[in-house]
Amino acid sequence: MTARFSKAPQPSFRLVPSRFPPIGLFDTVSTTADAEAVMELAGWTNDRLVAARINRLPRDQWVYGRPNSSVVMASFLHVAPGGMRFNGPDLGAWYSSPEIETAAAEVAHHLRREAVARNVPGMRRVYRTYSATLLGDYRDIRAMQVDCPDLYGQESYEAAQSFGEAVRQEGGAGILYDSMRRRGGVNIAAYRPANVIDVVQADHFEISVEARGRNIVVKRLSA
Repeated sequence: MTARFSKAPQPSFRLVPSRFPPIGLFDTVSTTADAEAVMELAGWTNDRLVAARINRLPRDQWVYGRPNSSVVMASFLHVAPGGMRFNGPDLGAWYSSPEIETAAAEVAHHLRREAVARNVPGMRRVYRTYSATLLGDYRDIRAMQVDCPDLYGQESYEAAQSFGEAVRQEGGAGILYDSMRRRGGVNIAAYRPANVIDVVQADHFEISVEARGRNIVVKRLSA
């Protein structure tokens, strides 16, 4: 497979659950030493934020001292137990989409999986949106579902995670890929926190799904 690289579409959007208000631990610190102290303090109250994971993130990629830097850092340090499509459980990534509709479809998919796991008829959750500019050149595997079926697997992320972590280890900015949840949609997995800039909190959305249905209801909430 010949490697193809592209710039990320601008801007991109990421939806984050609003069950808890954002706490800007990294937003106001000004030195690497302060950032390290903040991460150690956060680790006392969050068992997913541990020294081993922090040490996997190069210090030149620590983001602090700018608005919403805590949101960026959280996406790398708070990782789902099994990882996501293009990252393993050891270190996260900044997943986003240039279309808010695609970003909503992606989180709705995971919300539906949660409803099934909980054996409830459906679920509803409020999300807040962050827009951002993503710097760097991204490994572009769009329109390659036939050539790379393992990277787009529905049942297992094993091959995709191995591929993504190899891109990360090679110093790549991340991956551009087709959404599996919205036809024509695009997703981005960014591996470098320092490349996620101009992060701004935007609208809040209430998203509702049925455990056994395909309908997604997205409601923009007034400020």
